[in-house]
Amino acid sequence: MITIAIFGCGLGYFIDWTHLKGAMGAGEEINIATISAETTAKFTYAQPIDNLNGVNVFYNGNTGKVTGRNVTADGYNLGLKYQCVEFIKRYYYEYYEHKMPDTYGHAKDFYDSGIKDGLMNRTRDLRQYTNGSIARPRTGDILIFGATPSNKYGHIGIVAKSSPIKIEMIHQNSGSQGETRTTYQITKSNDKWYVESKYALGWLRRS
Repeated sequence: MITIAIFGCGLGYFIDWTHLKGAMGAGEEINIATISAETTAKFTYAQPIDNLNGVNVFYNGNTGKVTGRNVTADGYNLGLKYQCVEFIKRYYYEYYEHKMPDTYGHAKDFYDSGIKDGLMNRTRDLRQYTNGSIARPRTGDILIFGATPSNKYGHIGIVAKSSPIKIEMIHQNSGSQGETRTTYQITKSNDKWYVESKYALGWLRRS
């Protein structure tokens, strides 16, 4: 029997072999689930399967599934149902009452490589930190991951828990298994903090 971890966003997904290969960093812990008819049948589309501070994570089934755009009553675009971006924007809107000036973009687009560590990302109205930052990631931050060979859209989630050496990310649209939590080790080197994943670009934070 083969077990794999699935993470996805946008209109694609990637199969992450790092639990076996260690390609993304030796300190990373990945939620592993066995693919089977029994496990894939346990959820239904748009079923709440987790939540953070009362904001639901919805089951999307196939990572490429899209059933329209989620828009608030006041016209704010939350994103495509139920992709990873939709959850983080909905969480920030409902929990923080935060609206991003730019309401579009794939997961990887939330990180702007032209912005220096600790400066404002004006398109999201959030402060941006590079993976390798003076600021340690903390609860509520948005973690951003870049494209992979099999997922050109990247992935995104929110830090749900933080400890001295680990952070737990909650995220939506992780694949048919409905995994919603992933734990990453964090390390400090030369006074800079790193999330132990080679795909981690950085994090965004409310000032």
